[in-house]
Amino acid sequence: MAAVPVSQTEVSGTVDRGQNAQQYDVIVVGAGFSGIANLYRLRKAGLKVHVFEGASDFGGVWYWNRYPGARVDSETPFYQLNIPEVYKTWNFSSRYPDHRELRQYMAHCDKVLGLRKDVSFNSRVCSAEFDAATAQWHVRTENGKQARAQFLILASGLLHRTYKPDFPGLASYRGILHHSGAWPEDTSVKGKRVAIIGAGATSVQLVQELGKEAEHLTMFMRRPSYCLPMGQRAWSKEEQNQLRAYYPTLFAAGRKSAVGYPTPRTDVRVEDVSAEEREAFLEEMWNVGGYHFAVRNYKNIALEPEANKVVYDFWKQKVRARFTNKEKARMMAPDDAPYYFGTRRSPLEHDYYDVLDRDNVSIVDLNANPLETFTEKGITLGGEDSEREFDVVVLATGFDSFTGSLTQMGLKNKDGVDIKDVWANGVRTYLGMTVAGFPNAFMVYTSQAPTAFSNGPTIIEAQADFICDTIATLRAQGAKTIEARPEAEEEWKSAMNAVVQHTLLPYTPSWWNGSNIPGKVAENMTYIAGIDNYEAECRAKMAGWKGFEISPAPAEVTNVKSAGITATTTEVVGVEA
Repeated sequence: MAAVPVSQTEVSGTVDRGQNAQQYDVIVVGAGFSGIANLYRLRKAGLKVHVFEGASDFGGVWYWNRYPGARVDSETPFYQLNIPEVYKTWNFSSRYPDHRELRQYMAHCDKVLGLRKDVSFNSRVCSAEFDAATAQWHVRTENGKQARAQFLILASGLLHRTYKPDFPGLASYRGILHHSGAWPEDTSVKGKRVAIIGAGATSVQLVQELGKEAEHLTMFMRRPSYCLPMGQRAWSKEEQNQLRAYYPTLFAAGRKSAVGYPTPRTDVRVEDVSAEEREAFLEEMWNVGGYHFAVRNYKNIALEPEANKVVYDFWKQKVRARFTNKEKARMMAPDDAPYYFGTRRSPLEHDYYDVLDRDNVSIVDLNANPLETFTEKGITLGGEDSEREFDVVVLATGFDSFTGSLTQMGLKNKDGVDIKDVWANGVRTYLGMTVAGFPNAFMVYTSQAPTAFSNGPTIIEAQADFICDTIATLRAQGAKTIEARPEAEEEWKSAMNAVVQHTLLPYTPSWWNGSNIPGKVAENMTYIAGIDNYEAECRAKMAGWKGFEISPAPAEVTNVKSAGITATTTEVVGVEA
């Protein structure tokens, strides 16, 4: 059972290091997929673990994102944890489950595994400091709970901290205003005039739902998303029962793949085939649905503008055919690509373009008609004499991705410097899991790992296995601390960037590189060479603790337990290294 603090009195200044702080082997921050994966593994290893979660239940990003149409864009059966006792008694209802079903899945994980006894809910971490004298992390929550542990795992997620732009006059607006990441489930837009600001994945899902209910819906965008057909369909229990025997093979194949589900890399380039063959192949990938069109495409589309244009032109033709309104068709699929295909995440849609084509839906190009100010009743645009009145405004403006959840929790290094200051001039990690100056702390599903380019649960489990194996090995060796070396961070970042520089990715601003947040350093945040190469590289570097300081140094170097992944030539999905 989780230990109960003797006192939950708020402590000002430094974290209480006395009897009020409960002792654990490992503290985990966050109770979404990452928190559950780590808690499950660490408990099996016999460690005393406790999880602190700011929400009132399991779910992570799916606890908070409850807006109409919210659903995952990774497909069944891969968007779940590889835990046999859980998946043997669980069935999803569709190829792409929605937010409600994903919360139900996590409740099932809790029921089967008995997770709740080791979790403190409604306990948002506000301070995490390392005490070098005791080699312990001291954690404090906003509701006064305190704990300490040798190891700290930061499982607070990729998309947690919502971004709300400082629009002029926003505070003066008197209508209903919601950010998509904090949507009240009882909100109805039936018969109302609705504005959605943003045109990314969240906006796509909102438009598909709200456009059918609202009296009128207006979507404000700077650039269109390159949406792909979702290919949503029901998944019967019979299908899953037949496939379940193959889950171990499928999940293992996902770990040895680039993106987290079995998808072959191709060596074929756009110019290697005839126009007829190319058209037939693109049509086939389009009809499969999901991200197959993006990740199984020709090798050089992410490298060369000419090859990229071939794919964009095919996509443009497909999208324009969905519209009867030619002006809307040109806005959503312009003659010339506003950015390279694949350099921003393509949302999956099922009737997005059909809804946009409706008479009760309008599209505003903010480049041509910039948002001037909010008013009490709505929005005024540059170039227009009158305001546009709205009953409901939805901010589908995204997140401070990768780093936002870490820079708001009072996380300080061994010298007392907050991580937001450590990263003020750019992110530095080693292997996307550790940071110099933060001994015994591990990050999951965040910067400088395959995070944004892979299936979430697959990369989460790869990192959780690695972290659990590392902790077990260190404890067996009698080591007190492990810490990344600064030079190892620099080498890791340089190697990542060297691969990205050969692609078209640096030419496009997006949340992938942090350029959606004013004042944030725009930089490559993702390891793009695939999960298989990432895991092999991490395991290889851990042999002999390359790039780490271990204290006290072990008398005999013992390699971290192998996950059975062998190194392969580094290659980007659809990109030559």
